[in-house]
Amino acid sequence: MALGNLAQRALVALVAIPILLVVFYYQRPEPAWALIFAASLIAMHELFAMLLPAEDRRAALVMGGLAVAAFYWLDPLALTRYGDAVPRAVVGAMTAGSTIPLVLAVIVPGLYFLFRFRDIPSVAGRYAATVTGIVYAGFLTTYLAKLKLLEPGHGPAHGGDTVLIVLIVAWLADTGGYFAGRFLGKARLYETVSPKKTWAGAWGGIAGSVIGVAALKLISAHDLSWLDVGLIAIPGGILGQLGDLTESLIKRSVGVKDSGALLPGHGGLLDRIDAVLFIAPYVYGYLVVRGAIG
Repeated sequence: MALGNLAQRALVALVAIPILLVVFYYQRPEPAWALIFAASLIAMHELFAMLLPAEDRRAALVMGGLAVAAFYWLDPLALTRYGDAVPRAVVGAMTAGSTIPLVLAVIVPGLYFLFRFRDIPSVAGRYAATVTGIVYAGFLTTYLAKLKLLEPGHGPAHGGDTVLIVLIVAWLADTGGYFAGRFLGKARLYETVSPKKTWAGAWGGIAGSVIGVAALKLISAHDLSWLDVGLIAIPGGILGQLGDLTESLIKRSVGVKDSGALLPGHGGLLDRIDAVLFIAPYVYGYLVVRGAIG
């Protein structure tokens, strides 16, 4: 007998969560980066499949992969742990900050379409879709890997907690929103974009985020204050729901229901991490500012 949607989602979570915890709490950052890099490639592939003609997708994914790798590995936090083993040329590139990732994400695709434009009237849309895919599905996903690089003083003492905060905010907002929307109210939140979302679900999602981050503070992230819990969970829960709506808008605009079929009960990977894309940069920025002024 076929599993229902909720049962499929629970089974995927049962398999995936232990793997994610092992990877994110491993003392070295490389396995977390490798997993998140693979996720960024899959997310970009799914978005390019929705927005680009087939003949552009492979090139866009190659350019996106190079840009995303540079976005992580040219971050000083990623390389300082290797000390003198880092080649001088790489150190020089690192001091250029975000310049090289932006060149790879914006200028290189421009050159690609300049010399392989084919149908000129469609170039603007294809170029914009390529850059958007790299930044939206690639760079924003990579902030999860960057969170594990934050040193003590910028957030929880263990890098795994910083990543887990984002996943907790996203997943418990989704869970809280699902049950609150199902049992507590039917007033539509944004029917034009996502007909099933309700105001009760939105409030339930924020409550789920707060409960999740509060539980993490009590269990392992003891150096988070209760003010931190509120300033992470509430804006994060709101941003996550806006990220979900944004991806729904993209899918609706191109006439697809799911970004893919990778995860049973969840659709594509992009469907599962659409909230994370908006939450991870916020949490990263919050923890960096918190560490700088704390």
